[in-house]
Amino acid sequence: PPFATTKVDGTDNVYVFRYGGAQAMFVVTKEGVIATDPIGYGRPQAATTYLEEIKKVTNQSVRYVIYSHHHFDHIAGGKPFKDAGATFIAHKRAKERLEQLKDPHTVIPDETVDNDRTITLGGTTLELTYLGLNHSDSTLVMRLPAEKIIFTVDWLPVGSLPGRGMIDSYPLEWEDSIKKVLAMDWERLIPGHPGAGGRLGTKKDAQDVLTFLQEVSAEVKKAAHEGKCWDAVEKEMKLPKYASMPGYEQALPFILRRYCGLWGRGT
Repeated sequence: PPFATTKVDGTDNVYVFRYGGAQAMFVVTKEGVIATDPIGYGRPQAATTYLEEIKKVTNQSVRYVIYSHHHFDHIAGGKPFKDAGATFIAHKRAKERLEQLKDPHTVIPDETVDNDRTITLGGTTLELTYLGLNHSDSTLVMRLPAEKIIFTVDWLPVGSLPGRGMIDSYPLEWEDSIKKVLAMDWERLIPGHPGAGGRLGTKKDAQDVLTFLQEVSAEVKKAAHEGKCWDAVEKEMKLPKYASMPGYEQALPFILRRYCGLWGRGT
């Protein structure tokens, strides 16, 4: 179906809203709702549907909307939430970038996070943590400590490979961010795109992403030192170990080009 709302197993108040191939988390408390990414880029009806789905679950208003990072494909379309009185929160770099871009479909955050912030609402605690550069320079990890659940977007795919998200990423720092998130106390990950089979992620999934990044980085680094970036790598290199993973053919060009940028140009 085009959209779906699902309560996370084992919780009383944590939900996943999916619209098309993107999804967000929202948490219902007795004092209001904490929502995340409006996911309205190119589909303005998504945010309206999102609000309608929340109203099916609770009569509490949305108090907060928290951006995962500054990329429009996840955070555009939040005006219906703003009109309903929600306070928007993002990392400080997200606000700086959005103020530069002035996208008409994306609400500028009201409040920002530097390194960390804790939101407590209706007996629910949500921790916002900035781990550094990875898929973007403004990514937040949102952790529900009581439920041992995290929500974070685009840099920890579940059962698939990173693709277009490699374009403007920071590959070496991405590895460091994964090491930091693995050291945090959590058991399940709600990703920004549905995981393989619709499942939530685990620490093994995060470790698998780290292993993948390290392996492809080493392969392209060797080729780059032999002068094979860009054309030879992009046309000839394969990653047969990962060929059976969903999205392999589509993701491979983005992955190889980004690592050629790193090891072939230093960018």
